[in-house]
Amino acid sequence: MSQSLSKLYVHTIFHVKNNECLIKPEDEKELYAYLGGVLHLSKSVPIAINGTDNHIHVLCIMSKNISLADLLEAIKTNSSRWIKTCGPHYRNFAWQGGYAGYSVSQSKVDIVRKYIENQKIHHQTQSFEAEYIRFLEENGVEYNKDYLWT
Repeated sequence: MSQSLSKLYVHTIFHVKNNECLIKPEDEKELYAYLGGVLHLSKSVPIAINGTDNHIHVLCIMSKNISLADLLEAIKTNSSRWIKTCGPHYRNFAWQGGYAGYSVSQSKVDIVRKYIENQKIHHQTQSFEAEYIRFLEENGVEYNKDYLWT
């Protein structure tokens, strides 16, 4: 083939470190817009970005020129640096080191997008920890509970 082509839908989840510095509701919209900008700079296409005070979900079309690890490093490093400029509340803000990433079939993109858009409603009845473990198990991801939250 003379060119490389791809269309990889990816759903990622990442969490605030130790629940120490939570995201304020009034800052969410600007944070999500910033995350979308980082995705664009990484040549990825944001589809849905949403979360709660302690975690974020991102659904995007991932660039063929970047690994998932590099994409999440760019998102987390840049957004952590940026949010620290949003006032003294965020002075010690940090993301946890890890993340979860799942491939999404094109036929399921709308379902995942709606799920992400309804995070606040969803988390009225389920904790982040329960949600995260459910995703790991539904996707057949092996994990060690001793290291899941550190």
